[in-house]
Amino acid sequence: MTSSPTPYVFMVLEDHPYGREMLRALVCADLVPLALIEERSEIAKQEAAKFTARMAGLELAPSFDELLGAHARGGEVERLVVPSHNNEACAQLLRERSPKLLVLGGTRILRERIFALADHTLNAHPGLLPEVRGSASVAWAIETDVEIGCTCHFIDAGVDTGEIVSRERIPVHRGDSYELLCWKTTRLAATMMATATQAYFSGTIRSTPQAPGGATYRNMPDEGVAQVKRKLARGEYAHLVD
Repeated sequence: MTSSPTPYVFMVLEDHPYGREMLRALVCADLVPLALIEERSEIAKQEAAKFTARMAGLELAPSFDELLGAHARGGEVERLVVPSHNNEACAQLLRERSPKLLVLGGTRILRERIFALADHTLNAHPGLLPEVRGSASVAWAIETDVEIGCTCHFIDAGVDTGEIVSRERIPVHRGDSYELLCWKTTRLAATMMATATQAYFSGTIRSTPQAPGGATYRNMPDEGVAQVKRKLARGEYAHLVD
């Protein structure tokens, strides 16, 4: 393990399974954060429950306490709690720590006054950009017959519009379930974030502006998700690889 934390702050919603998987990948890569700022709110609980349901029946990463283990017990990593990542309490915590980098492990949309307190902010989006921005990316990709994958990108004032660091597609096989594909995007996004964070601190990271176009989606209603699952089960998704 590293002798000291890496100078980034990990921002995440309470018990978010997406963030837990990402922190697992970061810690396994010896990229222990300087601090973890966790939002505890009703929105955080709703988002964690939503992602847990999307991956029902599949193995999820351990809790933040388990992942940080001795690092947190020894005081190497600060565990900080705020009621909102966009409020003044969070801003003050960031000013006091002056991180080079913010790593997002599943948050609400951050205001510019928050992410501007670090040199850069990295996000890993569970969809291909610019094709599928916003929420429920796997569901909307299937609904609109766009390929499934993940994108690691810097954030800016837009929604999933920042410069792209990396993009990777996920092959979809006949018989794959919606839950499995959500789980695969979570695992891939975590791996991509660890790679991007390593590149950031080694000075080798590169990014390119997003191509024009793309659509931004809101969360898909339950009936829409049910239709997506039926479409997959019938083998009607346009990008099946076999």
